[in-house]
Amino acid sequence: MPVPITFLRDVPGALAAFSAMVTPAILVSACGALVLTTSQRLSRSLERVRAVAAALRSLRDAAAPAADEHGYLTQQLLFAARRAKLLQKAMTVLYLALGTFVGTIVVIGAIEALALTAAWLLTGLALAGSGMFFYASVLLIQESRVALRDVGSETDYLVQHNPLA
Repeated sequence: MPVPITFLRDVPGALAAFSAMVTPAILVSACGALVLTTSQRLSRSLERVRAVAAALRSLRDAAAPAADEHGYLTQQLLFAARRAKLLQKAMTVLYLALGTFVGTIVVIGAIEALALTAAWLLTGLALAGSGMFFYASVLLIQESRVALRDVGSETDYLVQHNPLA
């Protein structure tokens, strides 16, 4: 079946299709920005895991390791590992949302070009992408809360073990 040529002459229809394609493109941009910042947070979190693991190794090799410092470092390692897992999960979900939003743009263009009626497909893709975007946001909020507890724990430890106090 040949592709209908009528859409080439339908300027209002083409503009409507273009406008419909812009909305997911904005979501693609927002998703991309979150992917970038989440990637940076994940890198910092992994650096923290490595630094705490190195501190634990040096404590293990010390002549008289302090038990409270070992407990503190172990707790810090657990915080950092949990943050890294949450950030990695958020990155995965953000990439899935990104792919879904890009897919939505392609489907909008194909529906218009082929004069199809598949509103259910657009609705499904939009809901799936938005749902993933929302879930990634929830994961990032959880990660921020873990980071806050980590900072609080570190601050408490440093205040308790301050040689000037």
